[in-house]
Amino acid sequence: MKHGITTRILHSDRLGGVEHGAVHKPMHTSAAYSQASSRDLAAVFQGEKSGFVYARQGNPTGSALEAKLSLLEDARATTCFSTGMAALSAVLVSLLRAGDHMVSSQFLFGNTNSLLQTLQNIGIEVSFVDATDAAQVEQALRPNTRLVLVETIANPRTQVADLAAIGALCAGRGLIYLVDSTLTTPVLLKGRDVQASLVVHALTKGIGGHGNAMGGAVCDTGLFDWSGYANILPAYKKGAPAAWGTLQIRKKGLRDFGATLRAEDAHRIAVGAETLALRMARACDNALRLARWLEQQPQIERVYYPGLPSHPQHARAAALFKGGFGTLLSFELREGIDCFDFLDALQLVIVSSHLSDTRTLAIPVAHTIFWEMGLERRRSMGIAEGLVRLSVGIEDYDDLQADMTQALARFTG
Repeated sequence: MKHGITTRILHSDRLGGVEHGAVHKPMHTSAAYSQASSRDLAAVFQGEKSGFVYARQGNPTGSALEAKLSLLEDARATTCFSTGMAALSAVLVSLLRAGDHMVSSQFLFGNTNSLLQTLQNIGIEVSFVDATDAAQVEQALRPNTRLVLVETIANPRTQVADLAAIGALCAGRGLIYLVDSTLTTPVLLKGRDVQASLVVHALTKGIGGHGNAMGGAVCDTGLFDWSGYANILPAYKKGAPAAWGTLQIRKKGLRDFGATLRAEDAHRIAVGAETLALRMARACDNALRLARWLEQQPQIERVYYPGLPSHPQHARAAALFKGGFGTLLSFELREGIDCFDFLDALQLVIVSSHLSDTRTLAIPVAHTIFWEMGLERRRSMGIAEGLVRLSVGIEDYDDLQADMTQALARFTG
C-alpha cells in the first residue's frame, strides 16, 4: 500500500529501524565512525560497502533525512549539504568543467546569479535566457552545452518557467536538467513530473519550515543516463551507472568542499518536514487570498503571484502545481509611496530576509537581496526599485489582512 506524503514522512524513520525503538531518528554528533574490521573500513572508504567513516562525508542523522527527501521527491538518491547554495554549487562545480556551457534562466535568486558569475570567471560559459519560453532555451544551446538550470517559481517576481517543455528538450538532447524547486517543494511539484535530472532544495526554506536550521539537498530523480555523460571521472564509474552522478556529487561536491549538513540541523529539518504538506496548504491559501485582496487596493500598482489570472503564467502554474501556487508574492506600491515607509508601518509582518517560514516576512528587494546585482541586471529581471517581496506564513488570515490594511491606510492621500 502506498501511503500519502505526510504519512510516509511521519513513519519513514521506523521503516529503516531506529535505535532503542525511538520514534525519531536520534542525533549522531560523532565526528568519526569505526567499522567491525580494518578491511570493512577500507571497503567503506572505497565505496564497496555502505557505512560512515568521517562526518564531513555524512552522518546517520543526515542519511535519515536524505531517505525522507528521496521519499518526498520519489527520487533514486539524495545528498544533503549545509545550505541550499552549497548544494547548488556542488552540482555545478562537480559536474561542469572549464570550456563547458550551461543555459540558465535569467530570473534567478541573487546569490545564484552571483555563483554563476563566479563560474564564468573560471571558464564555464553561461547563457541567460527567459526560461518562461522553452524556445529561448533551445536557441541558446551549443555543442558544448552540458546543463540547463531553472527555478520552478522565480524569486521575487514569481515567473514560472516552461518546466515541462524544457524537460522534454533536455531529455531529447541528453542534457542535465537541474531544477531548483525550493519555492514549490515536492508538495506542489515533483521534479520527475517535468523530467528533471536533479532537483535542488534549500531545506532552510519550506521543507524545514521553521527558520531554525540551515540546509540544502540535491535529489537525483534517476531519469538521467550518467553512462553517457562525459564529465564523470573514472574513479566514480563504479557499480550501476545510475549511481555515478550522485557519487561524483558526494565526493567532489560534498567531501572536497566540506559543506556538510550538521546533525543538529538535519534533525530539525527532518522534524519540520513532517508537517510540510500541512504548512504548505495553509500558507498557499493565505498567499492566494492576500494576493487577491492586494490586487484590489488603490495603494497597490501591481501584484505578482501565479495564482492570479493576471499573472502571465497563471494557466501553466494551474496545470503544473498541485494544491496551491506557492507562498511567495511580490507587489509594487503606487507611485509616490515609499516602500520603506510602508514596511516600517507593518506591525505583525516581520521585515526580514528569508522565505517559506511559518511567519510572514517582507523585504524591499532592490535595496537588499538583489542590491549587489546592480540596476541594469535588476531591470532585465523586471525588478522595480520599490518592489516588496512577501513570504506568506501560516498566521490567521484575518490578522494578516488587518496588518496590511492598517499599513496601507497611512497612504490614502
